[in-house]
Amino acid sequence: MAFAILAQQPAWALALAAVGLIVATRAAVLLALWFYAAFLRPGKPLRARYGAWAVVTGATDGIGRAIALELAAAGLGVVLVGRNPDKLAKVAAEVRARRPGAETRTFVIDFAADGLAENVAALAESVRDLDVGVLVNNAGLCYPYARYFHEVDEKLARDLIALNVEQVTRLTHALMPGMVRRKRGAVVNIGSGAATILPSDPLYTVYAATKAYVDQFSRSLYVEYKNMGIDVQCQV
Repeated sequence: MAFAILAQQPAWALALAAVGLIVATRAAVLLALWFYAAFLRPGKPLRARYGAWAVVTGATDGIGRAIALELAAAGLGVVLVGRNPDKLAKVAAEVRARRPGAETRTFVIDFAADGLAENVAALAESVRDLDVGVLVNNAGLCYPYARYFHEVDEKLARDLIALNVEQVTRLTHALMPGMVRRKRGAVVNIGSGAATILPSDPLYTVYAATKAYVDQFSRSLYVEYKNMGIDVQCQV
């Protein structure tokens, strides 16, 4: 019966139905692949795949702290980077308490302070003897509250660009040569839906623009280095 009904349909209707079936099948496959990657796919053996150490910026609170704890649980040594030495010491102690024997180092740096290039160079020098396989660029800055672009003062704009753009670029540039030399590594940049999901983000213009840079920076680096054993991604 079904075949008889189909035979009675005009050719254009059958072609349209075929296209619809292809589109629906593709969407179902993509959804299934996303579900597998997000919830079912087993994690990679990070130490063997990338290296023995991870550098995590903004590691004293929130996302950075959580990532540092997870990387340590996966068997990596972690270099905790932040501007508050007391908080860094607290997170380092938490890492060792959760995983006895875990290796930790701390490095105090304020990415918004003057001398960013020198400070990043000092950080890179401090980890030169380590097999750094993972870099997590988590440190960043947002507006304290929504405001029009003309109301954004010069210091805030400068700090937004320094933290969200310049330090991400400089630190990645400083640690990438080691990954290239070892032919393995991963760079994880923390992005924002303000740049990748929303069509625009009024009243947070400079912040959204800096995160758009992070997104495109990550995409381009991924293409550049995917054949060198280095993974790059922007997490939103």
